[in-house]
Amino acid sequence: MNDTVLSYLLLAALVLPLLGAAGALLPPPPGLKGRDPDQAVLRHGVSVTGVVLALTIALAVGFDHGHPARMQATTDVSWIPALHIRIHLGVDGVSLPLVVLTALLTFLCALHAYFKRPEGPAPKAFVALLLLLEAGTLGTFAVLDLMLFFLAFETVLIPMYFLIARWGGQGRQRAAFRFILYTLLGSVVMLLGLLLIGFKAGTFDMVALATDNSALGHGTQVVAALAIGLGLAVKAPMWPLHSWLPDAHTAAPTTGSVLLAGVLLKMGTYGFVRIVLPITPQGAHTFAPYLAAFAVVGVIYGSLACLALARRGARGDLKRLIAYSSVGHMGFVLLGIATLTPTGVNGALFANIAHGLITGLLFFLVGAVKERYGSTDLDQLAGANGAALYGAAPRLGGLLAFGAVASLGLPGLGGFWGEMLAMFGAFHPAAGLNRPAYLTFMALAAFGTLLTAGYLLVVVRRVCMGERPAAGDTLPDVRGYEFAAWTPLVALTVVAGLWPAVLLGLTDPAVRTLLGARS
Repeated sequence: MNDTVLSYLLLAALVLPLLGAAGALLPPPPGLKGRDPDQAVLRHGVSVTGVVLALTIALAVGFDHGHPARMQATTDVSWIPALHIRIHLGVDGVSLPLVVLTALLTFLCALHAYFKRPEGPAPKAFVALLLLLEAGTLGTFAVLDLMLFFLAFETVLIPMYFLIARWGGQGRQRAAFRFILYTLLGSVVMLLGLLLIGFKAGTFDMVALATDNSALGHGTQVVAALAIGLGLAVKAPMWPLHSWLPDAHTAAPTTGSVLLAGVLLKMGTYGFVRIVLPITPQGAHTFAPYLAAFAVVGVIYGSLACLALARRGARGDLKRLIAYSSVGHMGFVLLGIATLTPTGVNGALFANIAHGLITGLLFFLVGAVKERYGSTDLDQLAGANGAALYGAAPRLGGLLAFGAVASLGLPGLGGFWGEMLAMFGAFHPAAGLNRPAYLTFMALAAFGTLLTAGYLLVVVRRVCMGERPAAGDTLPDVRGYEFAAWTPLVALTVVAGLWPAVLLGLTDPAVRTLLGARS
């Protein structure tokens, strides 16, 4: 498929959610209204996100897999000539998997919302916000201009704020406020770094800057890497800038939690790979050991927090526990990036995708558990004899156990390869980095995998096991729409675990090009 067709596919995938968001706010045509106007607008969300998913799959099929390091589906036109800002779009082996992941999870969330109508205000605003969120996230992964990256990055914040504040659960106002406060403050600092690069280099073009950053001196690179890195670290999230995340996940509706964990956190780590490593390599080298140190602290901290929540009598919330697990898992991603090696960065990108699939599945499952039991409090779920999901709803219990063992990094499932490659990268970090320090980081990260296995197995034992309930106490098992929404995530988790070359074959050449472009 030629590049012109691919560029049209990418443009359509970016523009269609924006048009769909506007259309969701309009009255539905009489022929489509049906008996329930609310259901019609939810169906509109499924239709638009389904078309966007089809467009991204066509983009992936037409992508030249023989040259994944080359930027494809490109569009490059002048937008604001006075500031050297261009509408520059494109995808390569680094961004293409994230584009498809975003389209897939958004479609599954729209499908889930269609059958399980979100509680709260009228669905018009919900669908419009969901589509706006998709447009901003896709744009973040597809734009190749620093200012467009910032605009797309910021576009995501407002719809997620309202999804939490208006359709969330208990404590949603406080959680939404903390989310927007942290991310906006981080974005202000990041903007200063982006402007510094653009004005010093005379261009905001990310491809040109990655190829030739000679206009950026050592001091400029260090300051820019620090400013941009802080903004991205908030979204990643990196310890100790993570404290907004557990509240946001706990209060968010199921679709909000799935998208927050599945794609929004990836925007921060993607920015490190796309901007910080190739454009400010000297700054990246300066701060890499500190990033690695914060990353492994996040791995240990997240795991210990989960263990504390999982113990009996702690009244830990299952959604909050999975949110803290994301702090640990994203710590492995940041560790891989901090090694500055192809092995580590490839591991980070692989872990990004695996985390999106697995944690998205887990939040769907926790939403189903809350619907059936009315709570995600672990002590209430476990009770005296355990929630006994294996007996009450065996398919749901089996899927929860599958998500847990995938999350703990069981070999053969998607969660294994990314974390292993990140630790391999730490074993042999880039030249000039302190290898004994990185070996210590690797050992701490390995210990974190043991802690991860510990708390996830405790959760499975407390929620899934227990005395088999009486026949009259059985719960609804996996419904048809739930099966449709969860099956792709399960299948892709297995495929990623058994056939990692599908993803690594895309990312590795692109990563080597980005790292090779460093001066």
